[in-house]
Amino acid sequence: MTDHNGTKHTAGAFDIRTVIALLFAIYGIVLIAVGATSGAEAIAKSSGININLYSGIGMFVFAVVLVLWARLRPISVPAEDDTSES
Repeated sequence: MTDHNGTKHTAGAFDIRTVIALLFAIYGIVLIAVGATSGAEAIAKSSGININLYSGIGMFVFAVVLVLWARLRPISVPAEDDTSES
């Protein structure tokens, strides 16, 4: 949609990259919390690697990248033409 000045609007919060980034950020924060509080037994099961912590950090970084991408290159919504062509 365009406003009265003829400028284009962006998708904003309805951009799919923002929604996916929110989901990745939530899951990443949960995994970081689980990884930070996991005991030595859970770390020993994964060959000494705190996989919850590292995957949570990776998911959170991916979410940040998606948000940056959505903010730096926004999707512009096409203008609706109110006149009908009959």
